[in-house]
Amino acid sequence: MTIQYGKTTLLLPIFFLLVYPVFAQLGVGATPPSDAEVLYDGSKEMLHEKWTYWEGPRLSAELPLKWEIIEDPIDAGYATNSNDPAAAGGIYGAADIVTKEKFRDFRLHVEFYIADEGGNSGVYLQNRYEIQVLDGDSTSHGMAAVINETPSPYHAYRGVGKWNAYDIVFRAARFEGGERTEKAMVTLYFNGEKVHENQPITQVWGGPNSGIDGGNDNGKGITDTPGGIKLQAEGHNVLYRNIWIKKLELESADTNLL
Repeated sequence: MTIQYGKTTLLLPIFFLLVYPVFAQLGVGATPPSDAEVLYDGSKEMLHEKWTYWEGPRLSAELPLKWEIIEDPIDAGYATNSNDPAAAGGIYGAADIVTKEKFRDFRLHVEFYIADEGGNSGVYLQNRYEIQVLDGDSTSHGMAAVINETPSPYHAYRGVGKWNAYDIVFRAARFEGGERTEKAMVTLYFNGEKVHENQPITQVWGGPNSGIDGGNDNGKGITDTPGGIKLQAEGHNVLYRNIWIKKLELESADTNLL
């Protein structure tokens, strides 16, 4: 069997397929495996079918969703613009959108395009843990950081006016008797490069306006409640396309699967 990875063709012997799970390619343009769910294909219909506004304490937008569908600035097809009018001025939490379906362990693919310098958004796992989308910031609060918990792998960023991709394997926190016994964990590929491996996530950052559990014990009071995939509106022209997810059941604390 062969797998295409960018311009490289990998030849895999049959025994490899029997021992290791095979995932779709990584990076921009990655196609979902047959057992994945497409969360956003560029269409207005899917955006409204599978997403809604997150009803956080700062919500000021009203349905239907106001995220505009626009022509892809580079390729054929369409994308959605996170620049919702309700979030003008960078009021995060005012018009963030979240999937109606909630998830535990998963493999996620998201593609984003920052149109202008300083463009700001974010991809939230379980509507708790932010993987930052922020042009020009290479700190632990910056591009592709597990926000406030890892350095930014800024070198892997393709820049303004280009499509970028996150490929994420996520394992939810584990609980016994209502107490957290294992932290959430994530492995992240940024434009095909592994930049975080089996990274534990300590808390929810940003307070109650950021994500579920954010206002619970200053973000440390994480619960065993599944959450959706959330995209943040911060008053910037940040586009999204080609979002898909594959549910997983990760018994061991290992997200290094790709």
